Amino acid sequence: MVQAHGLLVDDESRCVHYHSDKDIVALQCNECKKYYACYQCHNALEEHTFSPYPLRLKQNKPSLCGSCKKTLTYEEYSKKSSCPYCNAAFNPACQSHHSHYFK
Repeated sequence: MVQAHGLLVDDESRCVHYHSDKDIVALQCNECKKYYACYQCHNALEEHTFSPYPLRLKQNKPSLCGSCKKTLTYEEYSKKSSCPYCNAAFNPACQSHHSHYFK
């Protein structure tokens, strides 16, 4: 099973930086391929900075739903406000961090 990394990450991918009920999405670093609860956790724990995913690669699944643990394509993650598999709600404020995760 895929699990999110980070600082004090709970079972649904919440971390010390983002821990509301809807903060359940982990994103994959394009360099190390690990899923992290947030870019801040990644940068604190890895020796490289978080590398965003190029949007043109539609076969990649750079997002992880912390509720059902399904990996999602960019389209699956960005086009809905909830997981297409389990319907768990995503935090709409995460869009303000888009540039940290996708290019």
